[in-house]
Amino acid sequence: MNEGVSKPRIALLAGATGLIGRELLPLLLNSAQYSALHVLVRRPLAGVTAQAKLHSHTVEFTRLPALPAVDDVFIALGTTIKVAGSEQAFRQVDFDFAVGTARAARAGGATRIAVVSALGADSASRVFYNRVKGDMQAAIATLGFASVTFAQPSLLIGDRAALGQSERPVEVWATRLLGPLMWLVPRGVRPIQAHDVAVAMLRAVAHAQPGVHVLSSGAMQP
Repeated sequence: MNEGVSKPRIALLAGATGLIGRELLPLLLNSAQYSALHVLVRRPLAGVTAQAKLHSHTVEFTRLPALPAVDDVFIALGTTIKVAGSEQAFRQVDFDFAVGTARAARAGGATRIAVVSALGADSASRVFYNRVKGDMQAAIATLGFASVTFAQPSLLIGDRAALGQSERPVEVWATRLLGPLMWLVPRGVRPIQAHDVAVAMLRAVAHAQPGVHVLSSGAMQP
């Protein structure tokens, strides 16, 4: 092997059917730095062309099997309390599933991880949603990864209908009402395209630095 040429890495993606995960999927498949991509799904991926680089694993996140050996992990798991049906069910997805996936990947040798969190994530927050996200960050930060990146996007913009998801009123309001005036909204809280978050996460892992890092919503805006 020529000096200076990095060995292709292997990636793992959890949450490929969500807004950000669906954007990460083609980015990871098209990235020359990865020779293989393992995707964890609860049901078979629809509308994705089979290729040698892609390895899809249908799993139950409540009892994950031993995961394949990978180098880098991308976690885009998440829901809302309304969709989940209760605070307990929400926490199971956004905390239990996310932390469990990270822990299993680390046990398999993964050294770098990027996780979708949220603007305002804080274990001490009085807001349940933000508190769960903060707890998730705190737990993953202790798992022993050499490099950890938490993406904290503001309100996400993307085509939920294409994913078979119902539109979220707040997102519709933000897109229609703020659209022409978006440039007036501070970058740190401005609604952000799911694609831009995915691009920022991939870039952060590609240039990973040791330690725990946060990608603010403003920093992910193009």
